[in-house]
Amino acid sequence: MSKKFVHVVNFYLKKGLSPEEIKDFEAGVSSLATIDEIKVFNLGTPADTDRPVIDKSYSYCLLTVFENQEAHDRYQVHPTHLAFVERCSRHWDKVVIFDSVSI
Repeated sequence: MSKKFVHVVNFYLKKGLSPEEIKDFEAGVSSLATIDEIKVFNLGTPADTDRPVIDKSYSYCLLTVFENQEAHDRYQVHPTHLAFVERCSRHWDKVVIFDSVSI
């Protein structure tokens, strides 16, 4: 039985981006949803919750779920993913990734 693979990416966009640059980032990251290996795709911004344990320092959170790690590994080298990184990496200062497998 394969274990689901969850890939969470928190993007910290550069300060002072123009609305056009933000739209470019949003379009680029949204293009990842077209990759067949992704079973669940969610893109969001920090929720309006306020508890001491919540980190809202990121700009956007991408959550993707794959059937297994092999599907995730194919996603990493998919032309759409590579094009997104090439096109949009200029918009962020930092990216923090959390990968997990189901138990």
